[in-house]
Amino acid sequence: MNSDRVTRRAILLGSLALTASGCTSTAQRFSEPILSAFGGGPSSRYRRRNVGYDGNEPPGTIVVNTEERYLYLVEGGGRAIRYGVGVGEEGRTLKGLASIGRKAEWPSWRPTESMMQRKPHLRQYAGGVGGGMHNPLGAAALYLYRGGQDTMFRLHGTNEPWTIGQAVSSGCVRLTNEDIVDLYNRTPVGTKVLVI
Repeated sequence: MNSDRVTRRAILLGSLALTASGCTSTAQRFSEPILSAFGGGPSSRYRRRNVGYDGNEPPGTIVVNTEERYLYLVEGGGRAIRYGVGVGEEGRTLKGLASIGRKAEWPSWRPTESMMQRKPHLRQYAGGVGGGMHNPLGAAALYLYRGGQDTMFRLHGTNEPWTIGQAVSSGCVRLTNEDIVDLYNRTPVGTKVLVI
């Protein structure tokens, strides 16, 4: 697979590989979300669409409006692609300007120490979780950096698409797997991200 491009086919093949490899509990548990990633899941209000946009940001900028629960990829000419997102719980959201410092397909995930302190059940994942449909980061992740340092906040996919439109994460911004694949393919490393 081209390292710069995640495809719907990769999502489907990844989910099929999990099923074929004997991960039946994962496949059974996530059979509905896997299907949701291809068309179901969040309400139609949060589905990706091209919309009018009246902000002052230059084309190519990502703007995350945490209150509205939308992410905008500014296109210019008064237009943007709008994606529905799930955001961090109250007080757990990055605000301000950052940039995409790194990108990953089917990223691995490890909860931070502060996450495990707040939610002790996450300690079972302290060693990390490999990439795949069972992983909380979903099909792809865009890592947010400031001043060359990882902020530990991400724009990423989710294996829980029904949470789009809610404030449920530990601070990251989640999109459906289909939408993070689309955003991943449209945004290079260095893209500016404004979280309001």
